[in-house]
Amino acid sequence: MAKILIVEDNALNIKLFCDLLAAHGHQPEAVTDSRNALDKARELQPDLVITDIQLPHVSGLDLIRMIRKDDQLARVPIMAVTAYSAQGDEERIRAAGAQAYVSKPISVMRFAQTVDELLAAPNAEDPTGKSQESWANEGDGGPGPGEAGGEES
Repeated sequence: MAKILIVEDNALNIKLFCDLLAAHGHQPEAVTDSRNALDKARELQPDLVITDIQLPHVSGLDLIRMIRKDDQLARVPIMAVTAYSAQGDEERIRAAGAQAYVSKPISVMRFAQTVDELLAAPNAEDPTGKSQESWANEGDGGPGPGEAGGEES
């Protein structure tokens, strides 16, 4: 059972992510205020961090950078999730230090597969995730069977 920190400000997405992770035998812990995320990560020592990018107060990109600079957390894999994907976003997210990037609405199967892949990989020696580029979005951009999530509030 992996400890997974979720940083997300949308209650429906928190419920979705927590339910999916718990159904796959993981121990999810959610933080809704990104200002508290780094302290919670230090306390929890998660096996994986899943963070939204569009967060109030501290952006997901800034949070990823802070995690990468923290001696206790630098090697924890990070999956970024966002509803607002634009040209160049994936590159910026990976450059900040996330190993995986998933856009909303999420594919439930792809979400679970990406979590499993990140947890199975040895802790990242390259925190930019460049060796794991195949773990990014592979969808056609629209929701289909088994896809969930969506617009953020």
